Amino acid sequence: MTLDKIKELLNCRVLYGSHKLQLDVKSAKASDLMSDVLRFSGPAKLLLTGLTNIQVIRTCDIAGICAIIFVRDKIPTAETIELSKKCDIAVLVSNFSMFESCGILYSNGIKGVTIQSIKQ
Repeated sequence: MTLDKIKELLNCRVLYGSHKLQLDVKSAKASDLMSDVLRFSGPAKLLLTGLTNIQVIRTCDIAGICAIIFVRDKIPTAETIELSKKCDIAVLVSNFSMFESCGILYSNGIKGVTIQSIKQ
């Protein structure tokens, strides 16, 4: 599924990265704990989180995540958006909760990254 389709499903606003809307997303991670994002380092291109500080971008850069959706209508700081531009990580905002967002994505074919998927 493209990031553009995900944007539509989750009613997202793009803060940075409209050039990445054709990105093909097959799996996603959802967490407010960046240590979990690093631990479950399976093949995901998308992170859903409510954490808006600069460490989210640094973590995604390390983990190879290409796009972030900030849930619960959380707006990242200007510093966070600036770093996302430098790292070329798309930043979107959705008013859905993390639970709702994950449910919508899962019901539309996006898989989550789990320990089992990493071991395979």
